[in-house]
Amino acid sequence: MPVSPAMAEDLVAAVADLYEAAEGVLIERIRQALAEGIDSPLWVELKLAAVGNLQAAIEEVIAALQADANGAIRQAVAEAYDRGQQAAVVELGAVATGPALAAAEALPTAPAVDRLARAAIDDTGPVYLRILRTTVDTYRQVITRAAAAPLLGAQTRRQAAQSALDAFADRGITGFIDRAGRSWDMRSYIEMAMRSVVGRAAVEAHSDRLGAAGVDLVIVSQAPEECPLCRPWERKILVRTGAPGARDVRVQHGTEDGQMVTVRLAGSLPEARAAGLMHPNCRHSVSAYLPGVSRVPEAQPSRGTYEDTQTQRYLERQVRKWKRRAAAAMDDQTRRAATARVRTYQGRIRELVDETGLPRKSHREQLSTAR
Repeated sequence: MPVSPAMAEDLVAAVADLYEAAEGVLIERIRQALAEGIDSPLWVELKLAAVGNLQAAIEEVIAALQADANGAIRQAVAEAYDRGQQAAVVELGAVATGPALAAAEALPTAPAVDRLARAAIDDTGPVYLRILRTTVDTYRQVITRAAAAPLLGAQTRRQAAQSALDAFADRGITGFIDRAGRSWDMRSYIEMAMRSVVGRAAVEAHSDRLGAAGVDLVIVSQAPEECPLCRPWERKILVRTGAPGARDVRVQHGTEDGQMVTVRLAGSLPEARAAGLMHPNCRHSVSAYLPGVSRVPEAQPSRGTYEDTQTQRYLERQVRKWKRRAAAAMDDQTRRAATARVRTYQGRIRELVDETGLPRKSHREQLSTAR
């Protein structure tokens, strides 16, 4: 059974949903705190005096999120690792017997799972400080803008507060920088980090089990709408470990003792992964390749282009953005206007999938709710 990062996509979503739900709770907490007594002449003084109360409430949300997220991360990594192992066992069950299959089933899992889960939890550590700083700063900024607006004659206090809240709902909690220097919002950052770790867990488990059974070659699938990073490796044969670089090798036939066959290697699996294969969001898979038995699959046409998939992801983000705006609305008119924008972007998604044949992924258009 082939293994790919996509086989753990549901595990990624389960963790990312926790953070998105927490973000929704924080927006609601700020909205409630600001809306209370907004027409009072003492509103600014009361709101500034309540910063400590809001910070305490935010810290409670963060503590609950951290406890839930750490457990969810460990569970996701363990499940991804198990899925990778089981994928290898299914493949080996068709070709391996006796000692080879027994070796594949005897690998210890706890050390690898603990190592990968610890790395993921460490990567999320800075998130919590960023949540606290961003939400408190946003609360103060909204008060400042709302207090100044009536004096400038541009907006009412309520309009200014709503405008500032809309801006926060649009961007969410941002400022997360990855190792390549790219900036992410919170959910996207968590999704990226989790896709990386659970994908690595599944692929490592699969590769280790194959290696224990003496299977050293794997083949890369074809995936629809592939990205430029993955395209060079599609339908190519790779060695699980070893030297990089394309070359011809003479290897033992997959099922016939004493028979040798020539295989064209495109390189090694670590080399391909370093070049971008199996990146977060990658839809490719790798499976065991048995020389003289396995066949390279025929190329299949894509339903659309890679650019089409990126357009779809953009539209999905816009749907979520305007849903957050609706959640942050301080009056019915603002809420109705935001909901209308949600429907507009959903209509554009329907048009895109009708034109290209891409599958619609409605779960990516949903906001996670608090648990």
